[in-house]
Amino acid sequence: MRKKIIVLTGAGMSQESGISTFRDADGLWEGHDVHEVASPDGWRNNPSLVLDFYNQRRRQLKVVQPNAGHLALHRLEVAYDVQIITQNVDNLHERAGSSNILHLHGELTKVRSTGNPKTVLEWHEDLNTGDQCREGFQLRPHIVWFGEDVPNYDAARRMCQQGDIFLIIGTSMQVYPAAGLIHFAPKQSQIYYVDPKPHISWELSLRPALEILEGKAGEMLPSLVDKLLNL
Repeated sequence: MRKKIIVLTGAGMSQESGISTFRDADGLWEGHDVHEVASPDGWRNNPSLVLDFYNQRRRQLKVVQPNAGHLALHRLEVAYDVQIITQNVDNLHERAGSSNILHLHGELTKVRSTGNPKTVLEWHEDLNTGDQCREGFQLRPHIVWFGEDVPNYDAARRMCQQGDIFLIIGTSMQVYPAAGLIHFAPKQSQIYYVDPKPHISWELSLRPALEILEGKAGEMLPSLVDKLLNL
């Protein structure tokens, strides 16, 4: 039976491909206060601004490319059962060829009904006021906003409980509930933490098999993947 690798990725993974993150600009995301464009209150107060913001993010996906880190993770599937759990809402993991991706915070390339959350549609163009589901409800970005539940968290927790090796990539490990997933990793599992500025939490510091790789994913992952493939 092949060993199972769980990969936890955050904003730093996509930043190398040119996708901005609000955490690098004092709470601003492309010039917007995050609560204006990524919260239920923001949606109620100014839905046109929210739609325009995510339309711009969706257009950006058409010009950015997966980086060396994304491509390296795909190579792991030759020898391992790989499950990626990402906080990112882009599709760069998919475009790099990875097979199993769970999006914790939603996906830019999908929208959902404001009247029936179970109605989720593929969507690659602009989403505008008046775009409705078949039941007549306005469609909204399929994004988990601040203050909303994370519906895929339980599935992610169960995946982590089955991991043999963990890769933590491009995340501060300070944003919950996503940061709490590492608590469910089996105690004996090997953990590799790849980030230019890794934050070693109390939980991580107690792990006997923790290896810190200070650097960007695109720089560090190709050699780490080679190492794992040669084990």
